[in-house]
Amino acid sequence: MRDLYTHRSSPIHRLDARVKTILTLAFVLFLSLTPFQAWPAYILFLAVILSISLLSRLGIRFVLWRSFLVVPFLLAAVPLIFTGPPPRATVQVLQGFDVVYSPEGVGRFVSIVVRSWISVQAAILLAATTRFPDLLLAFQHLKVPGLFIAIVGLMWRYMFVISDEATRMLRARSSRSADLPNTRHSGGTIHWRARMAGGMAGSLFLRSIERSDRVYSAMLSRGYNGESPRGDATPLSSRDWQILIPGLCLLLLLWMLGLLTGG
Repeated sequence: MRDLYTHRSSPIHRLDARVKTILTLAFVLFLSLTPFQAWPAYILFLAVILSISLLSRLGIRFVLWRSFLVVPFLLAAVPLIFTGPPPRATVQVLQGFDVVYSPEGVGRFVSIVVRSWISVQAAILLAATTRFPDLLLAFQHLKVPGLFIAIVGLMWRYMFVISDEATRMLRARSSRSADLPNTRHSGGTIHWRARMAGGMAGSLFLRSIERSDRVYSAMLSRGYNGESPRGDATPLSSRDWQILIPGLCLLLLLWMLGLLTGG
């Protein structure tokens, strides 16, 4: 695993983490509240994201490629195609086999896909242009509950520890001839490989639990009280306000446009 942050020398990277966090949350909120089938507003929201991608010197391809991680989660919205509001329509897929669907349900499904896809791009931009400690510090200054910040911080840090542990387990399995050269399927039958994968997953879980106990005991011995140390809050500069206020106004205008054009 590697950090999501990608270093570039750009105005977006140099912007205060609190400003980026507020604008990202506002972007996702206004986009979520944009009415169903407000396509002109969706296009403008996407144009804003792509413009910021270019301004951050990450590139459009960088953001679009990572945004495809949302695709598996969108399968939960597929039933809308068949259970949406009437009227119903019928399409013939095969000879003697017809599929009944809701045209409005299809529109709602596409709207969910577009909004989710654009929202994920906004989150990717925030993570790629803001170091994770700065992001946690911004959450603190924005009065996010300390328990939530502690959970997110510990989860992020120890994901890399668990990833390294899983890598060592896979390497150990390979060294014991689980991966045989010049074979299409290594390691025996599918049942054998499934049993080995299940055993490794269970072993990784137990090792993670044991490691978490040791880590927590070490943290308590060093005075951990359940919250991350608080950093000094510095007021936003005039430049930050000059970006934050117009940015919120722009998002408000896009949302109002969505209200006018939405179905």
